[in-house]
Amino acid sequence: MKTFVMFLVAAFSAANVVAQPITAGEHTRVETIYGPIEGYQDGGIFTFKGIRYAKAERFMPPQAPDHFTTVRLCKVWGPQAPQGESLRWNDQNSQGDYGFGNQFVIEPMDERGCLVLNVWTPSINDSKRRPVFVWIHGGGYSGGSAHDLPCYEGRALAEAGDIVVVSLNHRLNVLGYIDLTGLGGKYSQSVNLGMQDIVKALEWVRDNISRFGGDPSAVTIAGQSGGGGKVSTLLAMPSAKGLFKRAIVQSGSTLRQADGATTSKFGPEFAKEVGQPADGSADFSRLTYDEINAAVSRLSAKGIRANFSPVVDGTILPQHPFDPASPVSKDVPMLIGTDFNEFTFDISRTMTWEEAEASVRRRMGNEQGQKFIDAFHKAYPKAEPKELTYVDTGFRAGAVRQAAAKAAQGGAPAYLYLFTWKPESNALGASHGMELPFMLHNVSLQREMTGASPAAYKFEKLISSIWLAFIKTGNPNTKGLPKWEPYNEETGVTMILDNKCEARQHHDRELMQMSRSIW
Repeated sequence: MKTFVMFLVAAFSAANVVAQPITAGEHTRVETIYGPIEGYQDGGIFTFKGIRYAKAERFMPPQAPDHFTTVRLCKVWGPQAPQGESLRWNDQNSQGDYGFGNQFVIEPMDERGCLVLNVWTPSINDSKRRPVFVWIHGGGYSGGSAHDLPCYEGRALAEAGDIVVVSLNHRLNVLGYIDLTGLGGKYSQSVNLGMQDIVKALEWVRDNISRFGGDPSAVTIAGQSGGGGKVSTLLAMPSAKGLFKRAIVQSGSTLRQADGATTSKFGPEFAKEVGQPADGSADFSRLTYDEINAAVSRLSAKGIRANFSPVVDGTILPQHPFDPASPVSKDVPMLIGTDFNEFTFDISRTMTWEEAEASVRRRMGNEQGQKFIDAFHKAYPKAEPKELTYVDTGFRAGAVRQAAAKAAQGGAPAYLYLFTWKPESNALGASHGMELPFMLHNVSLQREMTGASPAAYKFEKLISSIWLAFIKTGNPNTKGLPKWEPYNEETGVTMILDNKCEARQHHDRELMQMSRSIW
């Protein structure tokens, strides 16, 4: 009976958001430096969606948006960048709980209209300057948007933490990460375009967020998966220096990016493939998105492949982000972490230790397999047999290496976590992105993923308070946690985030030394 009452209380609390009035009009208008916009007031939170932060011609660096004098209505999500369907996992062919649990949103796409951002704030009329949280979506460098998961909604976190939340869209895949610098001329800066878009969005935040009750000198950037890779990359971009104060990388730690000496060769080949001169006079404006992708596929079939991801081009991205850590972000504190299972999305199978160990030996060989088994038992002595075959080592190893590189720099601290909480109602485990509804205070919007149990709602309060503490202070320590020390090579502290949190020291070092993911 007690559990049932707790569930009703949690459900009623979530429902209260819906019960609050929504209004719009002059009281929801803000004069940005580009012109006036109108959002809406949802209870105690002002919401603005689809704000244009930049404009860009195809394959060209972003520019400031046009100025305007007529009030623009910013009340609906803007379009996402053109992309394929392969990363959504929720069509009729999806298997297992993953597609069901994540509930991806299908959105309209628009190449020119996708440079938009969203803002949630407790007030636009007071003089208070609140910390600002800028969320950068996942989906690798090819897919996703600021709204492709329901839990990306920023309202609840803004209200819970009295902060300003911002999310954004930017160019992706071939449109955002092609390297055309090999053509020269007007294409000399046509590289890392998606990253240049994000910098432009951060510049918009710097120039406008005080009008939304935010403090432009207290910005935290954060991202999960591909978003974590983008945050890692921003930390090494001179153009981004000073645009944020803190950074969070979730299951996306990136030490190295593509080599410009290799990627710059793609531009001339691409131009010739679509019948254009292999120089700065090439014109790609009349090609459709499908025609561009078809040309890329034909080149790939010929062995000419493009790496549509950030590129160490020597200027926009002068060096690999964390090999070693870039001096650009030496003074930026970091929160870094991963999920225990990551890309294992079905942990329903039960097995004995004999079955689990036999599975490891089949995959790794007897000698290497036994080393892995011994290292796992040392790291997780209370684990169930099936966890031996479901543990992530790849993402976790990258996070440890990133934290170590940050610590070796001798600047601002890095705090390392491992999210191990598992939902009771499905077989997703602590899979890729499981922390998202919790840290964004949106369990009620991602109920299919979390199970919406009383334990989930209780855990939400703890996890969101950790993220809010870091957003506000650069230190994640908060009530309900044991003392969390920054990572260093000597102690190797990782905070285990679960119903019972625990700070452990180098608990899986031997396992991480075998860091090639085998699953």
